[in-house]
Amino acid sequence: MTRAPAPAVLFIEDDAALREAMVQSLALENVKVDAHARAAPALESLSPDFPGVVVTDIRLPGMDGLELFAAIRDLDPDLPVILTTGHGDIAMAVAAMKQGAADFLTKPYSSAALVDAIRRAADRRALVIENRKLHARLRDREAPGLIGSSDRIRRLEGLVGEVARTGLDIVLTGPAGVGKTFLANRIHQLSPRHGRPLVAIDAGIWTHPDVELIVFGRAPSDRASRSGLIERAQGGTLVLDNIESVPEPLRGRLGSLLETRTFRALGADRPRTADIRVIAATSGETDVATSGLLRHLGGISIALPSLDERREDIPEIFRHFVAELEAELEIPARPMGAQDLSRLLASDWPGNLRQLRDFARHYVHGLTDYTDGPAARTGDDSLTAVVAAFERSILLDALTRYEGRVSRIERALKVKRKTLYDKLARHGLTPGDFRGPAPSR
Repeated sequence: MTRAPAPAVLFIEDDAALREAMVQSLALENVKVDAHARAAPALESLSPDFPGVVVTDIRLPGMDGLELFAAIRDLDPDLPVILTTGHGDIAMAVAAMKQGAADFLTKPYSSAALVDAIRRAADRRALVIENRKLHARLRDREAPGLIGSSDRIRRLEGLVGEVARTGLDIVLTGPAGVGKTFLANRIHQLSPRHGRPLVAIDAGIWTHPDVELIVFGRAPSDRASRSGLIERAQGGTLVLDNIESVPEPLRGRLGSLLETRTFRALGADRPRTADIRVIAATSGETDVATSGLLRHLGGISIALPSLDERREDIPEIFRHFVAELEAELEIPARPMGAQDLSRLLASDWPGNLRQLRDFARHYVHGLTDYTDGPAARTGDDSLTAVVAAFERSILLDALTRYEGRVSRIERALKVKRKTLYDKLARHGLTPGDFRGPAPSR
């Protein structure tokens, strides 16, 4: 049985002859080597998901091997580092082993000894990486996704999954009630910072008379010291909700935080570093000052659609809200009929998800009266448009309920299979998109 090739190795050695010899020896063992003479450039090439092993000499010009090891520990404490030492550095190497170094080799060392050390460390690294992937898959299953089956929501869900893992700052835009707070929470749960704090600064805090104290805190040297929300978010995610509501006196300090990632508590002598990811949420109706704050932030902008822009999702979202409220209130709601679905689609929802959930609460309590329900929408109210939207919602609801099983949908809707496929094609719906994963055997 052929042994699996060793993973990538980042090799730092300032002795050119030794560096070249080891690179050639490792290449013969089918090991991919990225070699450097100095630590700083090597460190810049690393990331927390680096799948291999770092091998570094202790004695290096500029940043030495122990300083590099400390920086790697901050980047990823599970990334294995093998130290190479002269006889006079053994005590330092032993101390580094106690702090988590994977191994150390005393010069002169053989290429065989180096390969063995790399393989042992690489096996441990592979387990760490696989464990992280498993936990990421579990988080993906546990974190509630965006509700809806429209193409727009599916594309948005894919974008959120990709962006969440990058660690980049994000600006969420969209009218009130579209779910910006929910999406900020989901991004945090899917991000590498998911085990760290999620702290939100909302509109109520922006208008508080002590907002500066609440946000930035007061220095520990002060008797009335107090940690601010920025400090509480250290290592995690800071959500700036309704960023257009930031008061004028605070905009300069907040802009400095966004640009430099440092902040100064009230009464502090020097600034502190803020290790945070920032998610800003705005309605999109920004003035010049708010636009300036967002420019300081940079990041990726994600626009959330209103309900009117994804009307085909309304029945599915409403059914989800009803099911949640039935469980929360322990009240069974009456079954939804054609009139309910028709009214949902024919109504305007200026409050978006928030208004729809409120309406679902009234529905579960049996208080819905369609004579004074949500206002009729002002878009295309032609008979053709309303009938088409209603038909699509019925098909979406059936596809979701029966997980794309055509035979069950055919029986439930009492239509012939060819007719059903024709209607699905007309509305751009594919049964396979609604089927769950195949059961494990």
